Amino acid sequence: MHARVSEKGQITVPKPLRERLDIRPGDELELTEQGGRLVVTKSPPADPVASVYGILSTPESTDDLIRALRGAPDHV
Repeated sequence: MHARVSEKGQITVPKPLRERLDIRPGDELELTEQGGRLVVTKSPPADPVASVYGILSTPESTDDLIRALRGAPDHV
């Protein structure tokens, strides 16, 4: 399959390849050069948990928070 580079440096991935590789609008592709060839790899989706891990902070320990949420007594 062939693609032509536009004046802006853009290319269109042919539809049969998009379908076969499940490339959808908004997907990110990684471009690298290997031995004079352009290699395009579909980037894995970002982990939604990793993107928010550690953004909350609290002066209380996790155990204290869980006890407060459950309404458990302060002593264990």
